[in-house]
Amino acid sequence: MTTSPQSFDLRTRPFDTAAIRADFPLLARHVHGQPLIYFDNAATTQKPQVVIDTLQQFYCHYNANVHRGLHALSEQATAAVENTRHIIQRFLNANSANEIVFTSGCTHSLNTLALAFSQRYLRAGDEILISTMEHHANIVPWQMACQRTGAILKVIPINDLGELDITQGLALLTEKTRLVSLVQVSNTLGTINPIQALITAAHAHQIPVIIDGAQAVAHLPVDVQALNCDFYVFSGHKIFGPTGTGILYGKQQWLEKLPPAFGGGDMIETVSFERSTYAQPPHKFEAGTPNIAGIIGLGAAIKYLQQFRFADIEQHEQQLLLRANHWLAQTENVQLIGNSSHKVPVISLYCEDVHPHDLSTLLDYEGIAIRAGHHCTMPLMQRFNVPATVRASMSFYNTLDEVDIFFTKLKQVRKQFQ
Repeated sequence: MTTSPQSFDLRTRPFDTAAIRADFPLLARHVHGQPLIYFDNAATTQKPQVVIDTLQQFYCHYNANVHRGLHALSEQATAAVENTRHIIQRFLNANSANEIVFTSGCTHSLNTLALAFSQRYLRAGDEILISTMEHHANIVPWQMACQRTGAILKVIPINDLGELDITQGLALLTEKTRLVSLVQVSNTLGTINPIQALITAAHAHQIPVIIDGAQAVAHLPVDVQALNCDFYVFSGHKIFGPTGTGILYGKQQWLEKLPPAFGGGDMIETVSFERSTYAQPPHKFEAGTPNIAGIIGLGAAIKYLQQFRFADIEQHEQQLLLRANHWLAQTENVQLIGNSSHKVPVISLYCEDVHPHDLSTLLDYEGIAIRAGHHCTMPLMQRFNVPATVRASMSFYNTLDEVDIFFTKLKQVRKQFQ
């Protein structure tokens, strides 16, 4: 088992929302003359000062390319990137740092897997199983894979609460199923899916499972060995890290079997005009110069988060969700899309009397940043027969007072359309 010499037992800091907010400089700004309430965390999270400082330190003091130089700056940059690989390994409880592949985000990770599986494991008539609540990044790459190979996309339905129909999901696992790719937490509904049961059932049929953890990693502890998933992907910018960073975890045996999706520098062992041989994982999947600063910044973000117990984060975020539900019970003519009892603090609302885009614009003038649209889940919008929703997605640095202000302002701006 590959380990890092650095200690990772950093979870010693008390959970204090005011102190946490002070770590995030952007949360102190005003928008349109109003104190910012940032409720668009499912799109991207804010960055603590330590991440911002880490990026600056790299560019000011040891900016160089990695894995290719013997000079001091290159060696320092390489050590920092590989240290982040160990940080991610421990964060996910992967068996080895060699199971951690750096990408530009979930979309890159999922496309990498779709291309690799298309080359070697998918044939005409094979089936790929996803769900109705998937983000487009976990739909479109598999549609492309089906177009390349003749495979067929199968979809697990959901119920009116926005929960997977597990019975139907299990029934869709057949001798033709070659791959299951599921979201752990819905970016639109906030629903936490029972992925463990589906992983176990898929493995009983020797079917590999990919888990999209983009919306899970900032809210829930993740242990890929306990889950026993074959692949797990997430984006750095959803977990307080820089944009353009992502992680593809894969079991060692799968990373060794899969062909690389992209070719170029750093992913090769030898190159001639006749043939090339590839490096061992994880470098086999890391063609070209990576986002060096971003990767190092992601390591700083994960170390920052590890100061806190996830139990404390979950408790606070559930209080935010309870407060939101309290307000929703008193708000007329607002449809909550996704009402599972097992979810993170993400609420999607549809008001028949005002378009979501108008609501979002008016709330922005009140200093409230939310998202309106289909949230890259158009099939999910069709399932609930709505064109779009207003989504308020909260994080551990948000407060109960902000929830109160959001619903108060929501009521006020809606009156303009009555």
